[in-house]
Amino acid sequence: MTVLEGIQRSAEFLTRKGVDSPRLQAELLLAHVLKLERMRLYLNFERALSIEESGIFRSLVMRRGEREPLQQITGSTCFCGCEIKVTRSVLVPRPETELLAEMAWDNLKSRVQGLKSGSITALDLGTGSGCLAIALAKNCEMPRVVATDVSAEALECAKDNAAKNQVVQRIEFRLGNGFEVLKTGEVFDLIVSNPPYIPTEEIRSLQPEVRDWEPRTALDGGVDGLDWYRRISKEAVAFLANNGKMMLEFGDGQGEAIRGIFAAEKWIVEALVEDYTRRPRIVVLRR
Repeated sequence: MTVLEGIQRSAEFLTRKGVDSPRLQAELLLAHVLKLERMRLYLNFERALSIEESGIFRSLVMRRGEREPLQQITGSTCFCGCEIKVTRSVLVPRPETELLAEMAWDNLKSRVQGLKSGSITALDLGTGSGCLAIALAKNCEMPRVVATDVSAEALECAKDNAAKNQVVQRIEFRLGNGFEVLKTGEVFDLIVSNPPYIPTEEIRSLQPEVRDWEPRTALDGGVDGLDWYRRISKEAVAFLANNGKMMLEFGDGQGEAIRGIFAAEKWIVEALVEDYTRRPRIVVLRR
């Protein structure tokens, strides 16, 4: 079987299994097996796959046909230029969260430039894979990032990712539920989070890659998907520094409800920022 034949047969199989972008998925899996950039496959269409390569490729395609996420099969994904390990204990980082990361490190950079004394601190609430905390540490020179998560398995994954990206010394990981692991009097110049925001009843209708393979605790936002925003609106006040900012990702159609939740707790909603598809996706807040 040649590279081209393997791609074509696998794409047909994935099409029957209902996988989105089946040709692309097949190419990415084969590139992973052959340890090539995907585009280099086009220069190797006539190359014959070895028995071992064919067997590994076939097994990965079968897993993808069972709707296991591509990133879990290959074991990693790219986030803001960082390689991030992905396991079943964490959400697969999404492109819209990259926008949140970019906004966050731009804010921190502006603070560093205006700093005359002291230090800059950031909190990543519910860090998961650690992608946000790592992106902040990689893209802004600052002494302290605190990253929390309720899942011990997620924190281990995040620590591995921080070590892989050479920022483990600049991030303090804490195990616990929300703000409970923070110390009295501890404040941050920036708080970022991508909290659970899927309404409970909608989880069953999600794509199998999400519904069956990603951690429910990172998805389920309660009856209307807004439980965590209500909690953050009340609890974050004690941990945000004077002139600090908070940036939170949210789901489709939730912007105005979130605006109301935070306004009721006397937060100032500076902006609802659109993602790359022009949908409101990030709320920017201050006191």
